[in-house]
Amino acid sequence: MLPSDQNRTFTAWTTFEEAKKAYDSIIIGRTDFKALTKLGFDPFRTPNVRRLTYLDVIKIFMPNPTIGIERLDNGVRRCIEQRENCYAIEAYPRYRKKRRYGNAALDLLNFRKETEISGWEFRSVVVLVDDVVVYKIWSGVPIFLEHGTRKNPLGPIEGARDFLLD
Repeated sequence: MLPSDQNRTFTAWTTFEEAKKAYDSIIIGRTDFKALTKLGFDPFRTPNVRRLTYLDVIKIFMPNPTIGIERLDNGVRRCIEQRENCYAIEAYPRYRKKRRYGNAALDLLNFRKETEISGWEFRSVVVLVDDVVVYKIWSGVPIFLEHGTRKNPLGPIEGARDFLLD
């Protein structure tokens, strides 16, 4: 009886496991752009997959001046040095589901709202030089689960007070 909502970033993958499996299929030095598109890393046809320039690669891997190019992985360094022949593909699929639970009367009267948020997220950056993968990295959360409780001792008056004072 209580409201819920779902947010899904549309990509080629519907689960964390699918995204990770596609990522794991990428072989540095062998996988090319055409193979990446078959795996779902296609910035021209797959929603929420971005193509990044070498300038974006610099922003990601060298966010401040204290990180010198000599400290970077050889593939990233080669990419930055190649400039126009370098690009990266970033994918950030995620799924988030929010539902309210608990006592419907207390929730509707604004005394107590209990919320559960669950889902997953996966982010990857694949760096290419001359259309061949030279570096890849991923991060993410296979499963997240959050619970929250909001109590309003004044119930429905709590919201009205904010409305009247504005």
